[in-house]
Amino acid sequence: MNRQTVIGIVLIIGIFIGFQYLNRPSEEQLAENRRLNDSIRNAQVEQQHTEQQIIQNNITAEIDTNLTIKQDSIRTAQFGLFANTMHGDTNVLEVETDLLKLKFSPKGGFISYAELKKYQTYDNQPLVLFDGNSENSLNLIIQTSDNRVITTGEMFFVAQPIVKDNTGNTLVTLRLQPNSDSYIDFVYRIPQNGYRIDFDIVSHNMQSYFAPMTNRLDFTWETKIRRQERSRKTESRYATLNYMYPDNDIEHLSESKNDTKSVSTPTMWFAAKDHFFSTILLNKNNFPTAAFKSENYSDEQSKYLKHYTVNSTVDFDATGAKPTNLQIFLVPNQYKILKSFNEGIDKSQRPNLQELIPLGWALFRWINQYAIIPLFNFLSSFMSSWGLIILIVTLIIKIVLLPLTFKSYMSSAKMRVLKPQIDAINEKIPADKMLERQQAQMNLYRSVGVSPMGGCLPMLLQMPVLVAVFMYLPSAIELRQQSFLWATDLSTFDTLPFLTWNVAIPFIGNHISIFCLLMTITNVIYTKVNMANTAGANQQMAMMKWMMYLMPFMFFFIFNEYASGLTYYYFISLLFTVLQTYLFRLFVDDQKLLQKLELAKQTKKPSKKSGFMARLEEAQKQQQKRLREQQNAQRKGKR
Repeated sequence: MNRQTVIGIVLIIGIFIGFQYLNRPSEEQLAENRRLNDSIRNAQVEQQHTEQQIIQNNITAEIDTNLTIKQDSIRTAQFGLFANTMHGDTNVLEVETDLLKLKFSPKGGFISYAELKKYQTYDNQPLVLFDGNSENSLNLIIQTSDNRVITTGEMFFVAQPIVKDNTGNTLVTLRLQPNSDSYIDFVYRIPQNGYRIDFDIVSHNMQSYFAPMTNRLDFTWETKIRRQERSRKTESRYATLNYMYPDNDIEHLSESKNDTKSVSTPTMWFAAKDHFFSTILLNKNNFPTAAFKSENYSDEQSKYLKHYTVNSTVDFDATGAKPTNLQIFLVPNQYKILKSFNEGIDKSQRPNLQELIPLGWALFRWINQYAIIPLFNFLSSFMSSWGLIILIVTLIIKIVLLPLTFKSYMSSAKMRVLKPQIDAINEKIPADKMLERQQAQMNLYRSVGVSPMGGCLPMLLQMPVLVAVFMYLPSAIELRQQSFLWATDLSTFDTLPFLTWNVAIPFIGNHISIFCLLMTITNVIYTKVNMANTAGANQQMAMMKWMMYLMPFMFFFIFNEYASGLTYYYFISLLFTVLQTYLFRLFVDDQKLLQKLELAKQTKKPSKKSGFMARLEEAQKQQQKRLREQQNAQRKGKR
């Protein structure tokens, strides 16, 4: 290679290198090129991802379509004509009135939540009767025309627009619609200021969906009773499943244990009742038959007390010509409120829901209905303190019963001043001649105009009032969460922090009720005063005294768990009785009373014996005669 060639090649290489150096891109151009390259790569990746997503969506849509078709096929095979109702919206429907807060579940179409707005639980939480289908459900059992058995609890209802009727009631309609032309409506008519909800089941063009000749539907109603009160033991004692026959005869399941009952005669209503609140299902045309079941929750920490189940039947017209008319009551157990549901209804058709409140039997219930409750209602109309109301009621009862109390005291006082003469008779006539001794005592009493039973009868006449108050006060919702002195709630036991403990002691629990303690102390004082006013010093009387002193302590263990309103009433009632006794003693002079009896003995003309006394003496003579004959026979046998 010659020199010119080499020089030429070198020049060409140099020119090329120089050209590359002079035309190289700047840093900004390099950065821009990198950005463009990155954008191109990202666009390619995004395009690839989009293509993959489209492919995946197509595959998923195809799978979903196949799955939906398969699910529809399964539902159709399982539920037949009602397959379209087995899925739907799960959002609850909420309605609020002045007294109630309600929620309706699309699944099942029934009330799933009920709150009584004017009340709270013992720990100041909203008072919720139930929350969720698991706590309250009503399932109609449908026998379909294609030979299937399904329940409305499995189906989804469609909520219709909420409207108001011309009386201001809120109308909630949940529709079970297997197709556009056929449906069943659950219609709820809710008052703005009331606890009664009208519940109508209205069918439209559904006859082809039900088995031929369907004119009744079986149903199952299940509900759980929540704990609402401080004392679980007391609340459980009053919680029970009640039902009433059309003749106003009310029955209930056991409060203390699991129980079942079946009735083949019509019933008007069922009530899932706790201490102060009830959920009631009523049928004006009566439920033909019913089976009831009550289960207790033994776990002390459970928020539930009872689980109730009712299986029954309602009339049903698939054509819709005759709706099924029911009523639901979500109500406090207040006598005045429950009785108000009788207004404007023929006597034979009245629900008489006030029978839910345990006021006692026959006479006791009559006293409560026509004396005790009206008196409490009258005083509460212008007084707010229920402690003072109970005090005034006690004072009024004591004043009304004062004549009987005084008569009882006078009878005891007469027996007491005659005691020396009774002792003389006992010394004169030996104990083996008991009948002769008793006859001599009766002759003495009759000669001075004293009846040994004179003190018992007035006390017996007072007993119905005491029993009536005992039945009413623990059931009175008016006392619920009403405070007085140290008691924060007169419907349950009262105590103070230093009188409570964690571990329950047998027969007494984990607290001491102060009013119950005061009642016991006052009862002991009353017993001492009363026994001092009673004649008699024999062995039988001594045993009676021990029994009388033992009773107050037995009452303490019984009443320690009871409502403080009741123990407070008994405390002040006994206190008034003690004060009355001291006042009687102050105004009744025993010496003057004895002189009066002796004067009556001297001036009293022989009177004809009463039929009872004559029969009693004749019985004593006959018994004495038989006793002598037995003694004579024994003597002859020994010879």
